[in-house]
Amino acid sequence: MNAHAPVVETVEALVRAQLSTALGGRRGMFEAATPTLLFTAIWLPTKNLQLALICSAAVALVLLIVRLLERSTLQFVGNALFGIGLGWLFVYMAARGGGTADEQALAFFLPGLIWSSVYSVGVSLSCLLGWPLVGFMLGSVTGDPLAWREDRQVVVLCTRLTWVLVMPGLVGVLLQGPVWVAGYSGVMSASSAVVALSALRFGLGWPLRFAAFGLATWLLARNHTPLEPAAP
Repeated sequence: MNAHAPVVETVEALVRAQLSTALGGRRGMFEAATPTLLFTAIWLPTKNLQLALICSAAVALVLLIVRLLERSTLQFVGNALFGIGLGWLFVYMAARGGGTADEQALAFFLPGLIWSSVYSVGVSLSCLLGWPLVGFMLGSVTGDPLAWREDRQVVVLCTRLTWVLVMPGLVGVLLQGPVWVAGYSGVMSASSAVVALSALRFGLGWPLRFAAFGLATWLLARNHTPLEPAAP
C-alpha cells in the first residue's frame, strides 16, 4: 500500500488495531451510555424533564473534564455531549410545538433513532456497492484511502466485517422504531415507551454490539490476509 503504512504482516492485524481505536473500549461505551441512562432513571420517577436533561448534561461535562485533565481523547464523551445537545434541541422543538411532557420525553430519543437509521442504511449501502466502511478505516491507517480496493481478499474481508458491525444498529432501528411510534401515537404509554427504548438501546443493544465485536474478532483471528502493495 503506502510507503508510510504500519509495519504489519496481515490486514487483520491492522484492522484490529484500528477497530480498537474507533470503538473506544469499555470506557468509550460507558461515556456514550451513561448520560442517556441517567436521563431515563431521573425522568421515569420524577417526570421532571428539565432535571433529567440537566443531570445528564452535567454528568457528560464531568466526564469531559476528566478527559481534559488526563489529556486523553475527547471523541466518545464529545459524542455523548453532542447527542444530549441534539436531544435537548428536539425537546425544545417539541415544547414549542405544543407537545405534552410525554411527547417531549420521547423527542429526546428521536435524534439517536434518526442517526442510527441513516447510519445503518448508509453503511449497508457501502457493503452492497462494494465500498465497505471498514475499508476506509483501513485506508486511513495505511496512508492511501483507496489502495485496499485493489486487493480482492481485502475487499471481501472488509465487507464481512462491516456487515457484522452494522447488524446491531440495524436490529436496534427495526425494534426501536415501532416502539417510538407506538409511544408517540398513544398505542403504549410514554413511560413504557421510554423504558422499552432504553432497554432496547442498552439492555439489548450493548450485548448485540459485544457479540458483533466478538464475531469480528473471531473473523480477524481466523483469517490471515497478507498486506499486498498497491499496483503501480
